[in-house]
Amino acid sequence: MTPTRALPDGADRLAVADLARLASRGDLPKLAEQLRRTGGCANPIHLKGFRTLTHAPTGAVWHRYSTDHEPGHRLKVACGNRRASRCPACARTYSADTFHLIRAGLAGDDSKGVPDTVRTHPRVFATLTAPSFGPVHNRPDKGVCRCGFAHPAASPLLGTPLDPETYEYGHAVLWNNHAPDLWRRFTVYLFRTLAKMAGLTQRDFRERAKVSFGKVAEYQRRGAVHFHAVIRLDGPDGAETPPPSWATVALLDDAIRAAARRAGVPVAAAGDQPARILKWGTQVDVRPIGAFATGEISERAVASYVAKYATKSAETTETVDRRILERHELDRHQLPPHTRKLIESCWDLDRHYPDRLLAHWSHMLGFRGHFSSKSPTYSTTLGALRQVRADYRAEQARTDLRERLLAQGLPDLEDLPEAETLIVAHWAFAGAGNSPGESMLAASIARDLNERRTTDRQELHAQLAREENDAWL
Repeated sequence: MTPTRALPDGADRLAVADLARLASRGDLPKLAEQLRRTGGCANPIHLKGFRTLTHAPTGAVWHRYSTDHEPGHRLKVACGNRRASRCPACARTYSADTFHLIRAGLAGDDSKGVPDTVRTHPRVFATLTAPSFGPVHNRPDKGVCRCGFAHPAASPLLGTPLDPETYEYGHAVLWNNHAPDLWRRFTVYLFRTLAKMAGLTQRDFRERAKVSFGKVAEYQRRGAVHFHAVIRLDGPDGAETPPPSWATVALLDDAIRAAARRAGVPVAAAGDQPARILKWGTQVDVRPIGAFATGEISERAVASYVAKYATKSAETTETVDRRILERHELDRHQLPPHTRKLIESCWDLDRHYPDRLLAHWSHMLGFRGHFSSKSPTYSTTLGALRQVRADYRAEQARTDLRERLLAQGLPDLEDLPEAETLIVAHWAFAGAGNSPGESMLAASIARDLNERRTTDRQELHAQLAREENDAWL
């Protein structure tokens, strides 16, 4: 077994030695199974406690589970962190959930409460970007960078200012911080603009159509947030009802561009920052989504793209992935100058805008919103998808318990009234993380599961492509 990432000098020997220690306890297979249940989580939560099933009328304990019989006397559960930099295994689960959530709103899925007729609704994939805060090193499609050189794709200069002394760092972090407010105002103006372009009052528009969306935030190399959004026009009851005949992709395109130009968030002057109105950048990209890969961009491509960025934070800027509690902590991190200046700007402006919690969110370069969100009528929810998994696992546990009881000659749980069974449970937090050997084992398990899921995903995509082709024919 080998880890999925390079270990520092000596860490591999430490991991092997720790793995030998774990094997000497005699419960390594049970530990491996526990780690497999977490999906190979890199930073699992440790729980200690018990759960008993008691027959209420007699007080007889029919079944008892305790972590005393688990490896290390603890039960490991997945951390559920969506950040790929913190836990790749849990991030893959989050990404997969986001993929199914977005795709259900595009192609429909009866199991998720979205009819397949949603494919006939006007849908676009829109990208709204931040404005310029100063010229930066880039890779234009034609020619060379404004600095006079052609940068390779992996150049550390990309996204950094040509002149750091004149770059508007304060404007940049304030824009990131207010980006969720700007998105909210954009959705308000989009609704109003659609109504106006359709020649309707806002009340009449609400009775005839509804705007649904799912979006994700992404960081550019310069450290500015921009949004990718699937925006759809539905009937008055959402995906279940067809949109009116005047609702077209062209109308949606024009309304998005107009709303983006109009939306703005005023910010008062403070410190060395002037009063300004935060606006979207001039680059607004709107692409139609094809039902059967016949448009500019396919449903599956959009869902995959959104899911990819749902688990990324600000890693493109090489910032830290944990909250910075004190400013002097920056000295412990090897941060690029541009990234460090953005973080320092958050701390500099925090006392001037105390309600914006800029220092609290400095590790996110000021951004404090949700990385993925959707309107209520777009499709299912991440909570519903997680509940399906939880119900499935609960049913597996219940089936296992029934088999244990029947093997002991006890009644079937299905035959007992609910009032005759009493479940008592107590759980306590007992730590987090893995030892070096456990980390090596978890990384191996996560890699194997990912390879298996990749194969399954390729087969699923091939099946979906065949179904789309059959529907098109």
